[in-house]
Amino acid sequence: MPEAQTLRRPQTAGYTGLGAYSLSHTDIFSFTANQASLAQLKNAAVGVFGERRFLLSELNNYTATAGLITTSGNFGLKAAYSGFSDYNETQLGLAYGRKLGSKIDAGAQFNYNGIRIAEYGNAAALSFELGVIMHLTDKLHTGIHMNNPVGGKFGKDQQEKLSSVYAFGFGYEASEKFFVSAEIEKEEDQPVNVNAGIQYRFIPQLLVRAGLSTATSSAWAGLGLSIKSFRLDVTTSWHPQLGVTPGLLVLFNFNKKED
Repeated sequence: MPEAQTLRRPQTAGYTGLGAYSLSHTDIFSFTANQASLAQLKNAAVGVFGERRFLLSELNNYTATAGLITTSGNFGLKAAYSGFSDYNETQLGLAYGRKLGSKIDAGAQFNYNGIRIAEYGNAAALSFELGVIMHLTDKLHTGIHMNNPVGGKFGKDQQEKLSSVYAFGFGYEASEKFFVSAEIEKEEDQPVNVNAGIQYRFIPQLLVRAGLSTATSSAWAGLGLSIKSFRLDVTTSWHPQLGVTPGLLVLFNFNKKED
């Protein structure tokens, strides 16, 4: 049976999802890497991220996220778009995450995936994701994530399916300022990929992130500035053959949840 790639992720996906395996560095984009991280979201938030992949307008990539805190768990909403008028991919996802005691968080997400090709029409497929994060200590965290384990299929004849992706990740919070994380990822019919990154917060208002992805030999970095409830990140990634991908992330946190 023919295989289709998972819907196009940001070139700097490692950047946006870096805080997933953490207690104190999680933000609204973390659940795009593992939905269980929603359990650690401390306040309702919204965010938008956009990038121009390899400086080509036809490869623009946009992701919007939102998170809602409730007494019975936290909810996340994701909307993603990549491509241009003649060819584009979209995804709408509804996620949920909650604590299962003090040491384990779990989450799930249901997705509607769409592809549109000019003069050929549209195709859609449903898929889901599952994630678990274990807090081994206050500083060390690990978890697993499964994306599309049973294979959502496209088209009327159901001959093409989304790839399955499995990941194992960990994070270590050396201090309130320094955090390091890595994820081993295996996509169906693709070589093993390692996403690794670090975050350092110079002061509460300023952070820097840097990392790499081994499958594409790509490196990425970004600088984030927080002003009250807003955070603005300027990002870039570099591919040795295809060049630079600039990006911009905007995040807004609502009033923090009271304990």
